[in-house]
Amino acid sequence: MTRILIDGGEALYGEVDISGAKNAVLPILASCLLADEPMIISNVPHLHDVTTTMELLGQMGVYLTLDDRMRIQVNPSLIDSYIAPYELVKTMRASILVLGPLIARFGQARVSLPGGCQIGSRPVEQHIHGLRALGAQVSVENGYIKAQAKRLKGTRVSMDMVTVTGTENILMAAVLAEGTTIIENAAREPEVVDLANCLMAMGADIEGIGTSTLTVHGVERLHGTEYKVLPDRIETGTFLVGTAMTGGKVRTRGTRVDIMDAVLGKLEGAGAHISTGDNWIELDMRGKRPRAVNITTAPYPAFPTDMQAQFTALNCIAEGVAVITEKVFENRFMHTHELQRLGADIRLEGNTAIIKGVEHMSGAQIMATDLRASACLVLAGLVAQGETTIDRVYHIDRGYENIEEKLGMLGARIRRLPA
Repeated sequence: MTRILIDGGEALYGEVDISGAKNAVLPILASCLLADEPMIISNVPHLHDVTTTMELLGQMGVYLTLDDRMRIQVNPSLIDSYIAPYELVKTMRASILVLGPLIARFGQARVSLPGGCQIGSRPVEQHIHGLRALGAQVSVENGYIKAQAKRLKGTRVSMDMVTVTGTENILMAAVLAEGTTIIENAAREPEVVDLANCLMAMGADIEGIGTSTLTVHGVERLHGTEYKVLPDRIETGTFLVGTAMTGGKVRTRGTRVDIMDAVLGKLEGAGAHISTGDNWIELDMRGKRPRAVNITTAPYPAFPTDMQAQFTALNCIAEGVAVITEKVFENRFMHTHELQRLGADIRLEGNTAIIKGVEHMSGAQIMATDLRASACLVLAGLVAQGETTIDRVYHIDRGYENIEEKLGMLGARIRRLPA
């Protein structure tokens, strides 16, 4: 099993290119099942989850090719299977996103239940509730969601809770339904907006994009298109937090400022100097130690849960005491135990972490527990004195493209050790 070795103590300086968003490309790839013509998806990040999604679509009969410009050409015309097997779904919960497109276009689907998740339960009831409201017959048997319908019918779907993948699944199902569907309490995340914009480019008719109420007028077919995935706001935030922690100065290129408000506000609260342009964000810490910042996670446009772990790492070495409250996932503080091995002063009280910043942490052997925890531990390793070895880094390859290479170009002493 590969590991990452970091010799901490170097400030980050320079420029780094931001990849396409993992949480946008996965539903967009699933949406290709809705088209009756080939699609081209560009700005695709080279990630393990993308590879898994391509394998899943390939098993269904979709023909995919990846060129040297990280564009995926998707031809769904030869689909001959409507099954998402457990062997793939268990490795990536986003596989459930094929459920809505399959039932909408082909009238049938058999998708494995995702199973457990390290950071929380993430129930699928909202997906099933929405599809049943649209007229699908849905049952759960032998660990699989089985759904069928001649053609879905437009209706009003009120989500009991804000769920990103639930919103995306129901949205993709509704675009080919007969009549109008209104999705209430819809997720507003930029990645949901990106999916909706892609569906519009394919010929869908959607109103209220970016709001909590989506109105979808069903159409008879969706055509092919070429679509560029938006930049990854979580990767952007991760590099900016790492820069703030190390006291450096880094410009993230190819990103979007308008979807980063909550994160940039907290970085300014930590003492960072932020400047922005049309497609770049620069953070200059001017060699200073960050100040502690309180965080409460919530659905967009509030502070994203996917940045909680990174700010936990920042607060470990910040000046002062911070309180971090996690309101999205019930088990997303597993990284705190590994940070304590580095010398962090953290006390957990339910879904809240109370962190007293220390001036120095020291390197140790630690273990990643999930994707964002991996990034958190890498950032902590950048500032810990001595060597830090992070095990189980396969998690990080699910959401970060060549993270050790990008950090290395910014001056970090980091390398991947073979198994």
